[in-house]
Amino acid sequence: MAGHSKWANIKHRKERSDAKRGKIFTKIGREIYVAVKQGGADPEGNSKLKDVIAKAKAANMPNDNIARSIKKAAGAGAGENYEEIVYEGYGPSGVAVIVEAMTDNRNRTASDVRHVFDKYGGNLGTTGCVSYMFDKKGILIIERTDGIDEDSVMMAALEAGAEDITSEKEFFEIVTSVNDFSSVREGMEKEGFEFIEAQFNMIPQNTVTLDDESRVLFEKIIDALEDNDDVQNIYHNWDE
Repeated sequence: MAGHSKWANIKHRKERSDAKRGKIFTKIGREIYVAVKQGGADPEGNSKLKDVIAKAKAANMPNDNIARSIKKAAGAGAGENYEEIVYEGYGPSGVAVIVEAMTDNRNRTASDVRHVFDKYGGNLGTTGCVSYMFDKKGILIIERTDGIDEDSVMMAALEAGAEDITSEKEFFEIVTSVNDFSSVREGMEKEGFEFIEAQFNMIPQNTVTLDDESRVLFEKIIDALEDNDDVQNIYHNWDE
């Protein structure tokens, strides 16, 4: 499907972001907090929490950190209250952007996100202005190593209910529907597979190219948003 290999497209950015591991863990911890508040501290009875834990492990978040985040959320009082907010807009040359945030201050986050877009030649739009250009999918990434057989990956993924599997030089990318993400992940985990990414992504239906000037501006938008503690995920349809 067009533009579905998001992980491949942003691999260089992901590697750069891995240097900010502490910030990544903080953001995942916030996702754990919200998942626990919504569905309880037991992952067996809270599928959203189970999915976030899988994402945390794929990001190499230590088990102790995960356990502390769950315990903190389970014991937190009513004073802490994070909400999930999605912003949609356009970067330079009309590139579509979706920003997922988790915040305890809606006004602060909206102001910060708007400022980034305005500063670098973009603009925020209304809800739904670009989301129709994306499909929400589950993405599982398995690193290609000498001990992993391609046929085994393909068979396990298809038997578990995956929609699509892509074999690349350094990794396998498995795409699932939103509803089948957990069952596919769990089915492959039972077969002994481990993931270097396990999360939902917004996959662009079509991509756009940017000239050098627009590219520089758009990279500044991405970098500034990534540095914002309230921003959890950023999706776009730029063909990097």
